[in-house]
Amino acid sequence: MELKVKKVQRLDGTREALYFPAIFVGLSLTVKHFWRNLFGSKDVVTVNYPEEKRHVAARYRGRHRLTRLENGFLSCVACYMCETICPSQCIHIEAGEHPDLSVEKYPTVFDIDELRCVFCGLCVEACPKDAIRMDTGVISMAYTSRQTFDFTRDLLRDNYDPKAHSNTKYEDHDLPSPTSQSEALPNSKGVPAS
Repeated sequence: MELKVKKVQRLDGTREALYFPAIFVGLSLTVKHFWRNLFGSKDVVTVNYPEEKRHVAARYRGRHRLTRLENGFLSCVACYMCETICPSQCIHIEAGEHPDLSVEKYPTVFDIDELRCVFCGLCVEACPKDAIRMDTGVISMAYTSRQTFDFTRDLLRDNYDPKAHSNTKYEDHDLPSPTSQSEALPNSKGVPAS
């Protein structure tokens, strides 16, 4: 296969050494875009961000979220698959015993450091329970402190109310707790001996 080579004519001399032609070409392009944006043509380049949102495809990977089951429990079973496959090591999970005895474990700590995340989507693909998703549509995260980018388990929930939690990092008040052992084991044929 033969490659096509395009020869570019280079101009050497005082005209190119002064940079005036390049400056005028750049300024004319800037003025052209200015007048086009000023009078609002159809092909406006600038987006007025806070008031006007840019169209994002449905498949675009946004901020993470943790899904919940119908009964309110987190779908995550703390299997560590997302933490293992994460190439940037930004996910940290600690497992604990669940108040519902029919569930083996759940994440007591589920942190994602969004500053280290590369938004590759491997955590979503690796999850066997479809507990973590990146379909929130939140694509612009601009905060004033680094600690704000540390998303905890409660901040990643589907329906998060920050006023309901004093310390959102390690509290489990959002988990529904069973009142008795038989309520904790609704699918069991018998209550285990204690």
